[in-house]
Amino acid sequence: MQNNKKGIILQKLKESDAEWTNGQGPLSDIVISSRIRLARNIEGIPFPSRADQVELKNIFDLSQQVIEKSSLFKDYNLLLLDELTPLERQFLVEKHLISIYHALKKQVYRGCIFNQRETLSIMINEEDHFRIQYLLSGLQLNEIWKLINKIDDEIEKIVTYAFSGKEGYLTSCPTNVGTGMRASVMLHLPALAMVGGMNDILKAISKIGYVVRGFYGEGTEVMGNLFQVSNQITLGLSEEEIIDNLEKVNQQIISQEQKVRNDLLSNSKSQLEDQIWRAYGILSSARIISSVEAMELLSKLRFGVELGIISHPDLATLNKLMLLIQPAYLQMLAGKDLDPFTRDLQRAILIRNKISE
Repeated sequence: MQNNKKGIILQKLKESDAEWTNGQGPLSDIVISSRIRLARNIEGIPFPSRADQVELKNIFDLSQQVIEKSSLFKDYNLLLLDELTPLERQFLVEKHLISIYHALKKQVYRGCIFNQRETLSIMINEEDHFRIQYLLSGLQLNEIWKLINKIDDEIEKIVTYAFSGKEGYLTSCPTNVGTGMRASVMLHLPALAMVGGMNDILKAISKIGYVVRGFYGEGTEVMGNLFQVSNQITLGLSEEEIIDNLEKVNQQIISQEQKVRNDLLSNSKSQLEDQIWRAYGILSSARIISSVEAMELLSKLRFGVELGIISHPDLATLNKLMLLIQPAYLQMLAGKDLDPFTRDLQRAILIRNKISE
């Protein structure tokens, strides 16, 4: 890929707001986003971990054919991760377009296809040949399934997937065999976290085949009271059953969060208001702030908006800020590498400016 084309794509990414951060989806006062990811492999080609360079190039070339031949991919960009710096790859992670594993993996012909709205991305030669994911704001798993299923069918017109009538879609990791589907919901649960209710929830849902991860998925820690709840079982259930079951689990968690919020408003409103306005005061005046502290304070500010205690900034601004303040994103905006102290300075400036808009 020519450097100027890569530069244009990255510049647009720096300036764009991902549609899933708009805070307008169903139950968006608690649900940040919903995501479905499909693991797919091409018949007759070894999984990426066992493929040689020629086979990896063949997969990458096939992915180019997909976006060139289908009218569904008119506004899509393609990046070859080999040509990106570690900072640029981490930026794609923070944009939720690729996984941490994909960014760090030492293998040629890793790619990423994504649309202008940043709702759909396809990781090429990650753990599987294709990892197709779709994100929307709020709780919209069924709507995402309709959209991603259409994309999946379109890709299958061009390539033949590795599929078994008995096991379903064949994947590199046995835990993805079957539907190859991982569905997840990103929840903001400050009330449950405040009263220590998350441990009981984590134990309960793990017993019925669900897992809770952090802001960037597998292997990442929870930040800003953001919890990603996803299915673990992909075999023996249909896609619709996986989605229906996950939605029911999330509805139960949402109901518990709403109940605790109402209790806090009834019994501890003054303490809540104090915490929220203190967070607003620090964020609107701090000159130095780390990403960890910023995420904690933005969570409190978002909580205040969700409860109607404050009205500014809105949910969309706060969602976007949670991305903008991350280390790689800050450095991409600055156009250069920044040491940790300088990042903390720039992060504080960015937050002050956004909050005062």
